[in-house]
Amino acid sequence: MDNKAWAQGVAKKIKEKEIEVIKRSVNKVPYIAKNGVFDDLSETRLGWWTNGFWGGMMWQLYQATKEPIYKEVAENLEKKMDSVLLDSSVMDHDSGFRWLPTAVANYRLFGSKESRNRGMIAASNLAGRYNAKGEYIVAWNSRPDHQVDGWAIIDCMMNLPLLYWAYEESGNPSFLHIAMNHADTAAKVFIRPDGSSRHIVEFDPVTGDWNGSYGGQGMSYGSSWTRGQSWALYGFTLSYLHTKKERYLETAERVADYFISCIPESGLIPVDFYQDPSCDWRDDTAGAIAACGLIELSKVTKNWKKQKYMDAAIRLLKAIDEKGCNYDPNVDELLEKCTAAYNEPDHNFPMIYADYYFIEAIWKLTGDELFIW
Repeated sequence: MDNKAWAQGVAKKIKEKEIEVIKRSVNKVPYIAKNGVFDDLSETRLGWWTNGFWGGMMWQLYQATKEPIYKEVAENLEKKMDSVLLDSSVMDHDSGFRWLPTAVANYRLFGSKESRNRGMIAASNLAGRYNAKGEYIVAWNSRPDHQVDGWAIIDCMMNLPLLYWAYEESGNPSFLHIAMNHADTAAKVFIRPDGSSRHIVEFDPVTGDWNGSYGGQGMSYGSSWTRGQSWALYGFTLSYLHTKKERYLETAERVADYFISCIPESGLIPVDFYQDPSCDWRDDTAGAIAACGLIELSKVTKNWKKQKYMDAAIRLLKAIDEKGCNYDPNVDELLEKCTAAYNEPDHNFPMIYADYYFIEAIWKLTGDELFIW
């Protein structure tokens, strides 16, 4: 069976499952699932950074099936999140994760002026987080007891496409300059000589000097948190797609080569590439995100690595399909073995953005994808 035929078979199982899941989840904004049932952040944490992925799932499913219920749920979520745009305490570097898969996706599909406005407001807020002295985007908001004005994280590479879109949409080059300056800083201070990525980097917010780094959601200082590697892989690939600057392609390839060299024989990605091989903690989210990046990278790389990257993506997706997916329509989640952070108490549980990126990757192979980023 060729890869497209295999992906079409997986897509069929996803579509059959998700049409049943959505019927009981219409009013939810899920983050995780417990005992096969999605939770709901709509009343408790509407500003949580993952909430856009549910909308992204809906648009991907609508794109592939044209079932009206998916469009309805996506549009309702987009409107719900208007209150988040007015809450400075929760607006942070993750604006791309929240409004590219929701408002901007809606605008790209249907030309909604309201959706365009939401996307531009989110992009303007993200641009406002730029520290010109250090040439980085501030990740989170400081509190009196926790000053983080100098912190940047590798995840932000995936939020830069909101700025690229805003530039393409408005013609205002400030959005482009900010995105590229941050990408250049990330390539310089996040990516290590071996192609691996740090998670958190700290700058002096006054002088812009680089002060050091933290292990963040990885195992420890200097380790290799796998989802961070996948954010870097896909993020630099996207910066190349939007700018056609060779330095971003070269960085994406370095990270991809490192990631591929670390894939275990099973094809299943651990939480941290430095964790003991006997530890069974997994993050299939990292595998799905990396697969998305590798598929896109295989389309644009200019050398023999095209097949290498596609083969690695297929290997990751087949491993998840065989050992990480639950296609039972009576169970809400799709991917079941994910981990938010190595040093948190919970591991190997479902998270909504794992489902999103797995669907996106499969749709890339079947030709059904709505390009979100």
